Amino acid sequence: MADCIFCKIVKGEIPCKKSEETEHFLAFHDIKPQAPAHILIIPKQHIARISELQNCHISLMGEMLLLAATIARQQGFEQDGYRLVLNCGENAGQEVFHIHLHLLAGRKFAWPPG
Repeated sequence: MADCIFCKIVKGEIPCKKSEETEHFLAFHDIKPQAPAHILIIPKQHIARISELQNCHISLMGEMLLLAATIARQQGFEQDGYRLVLNCGENAGQEVFHIHLHLLAGRKFAWPPG
């Protein structure tokens, strides 16, 4: 998508502070962090929202979760814990319509969330 900010980040048109990059994913620090550590993990393939996922995306989403666990382990979040969040739609808090997984760590989180 030509106007998608995350697609522009993947293409290198907009800079980011990278955390990790694989063949299928880019992980980078959120510019509006909601925790001391706030990393976004995005697929390089544009998929606007979780509700658009299909059976062909099963392995992609599994790979996304494994990457989140790897980043959490590498960053030292595993011991104290971390939160993973996927939002779908405006009412759920989705602001950028390109699926992305929030990895949040570095503080205690309450339940239920916002």
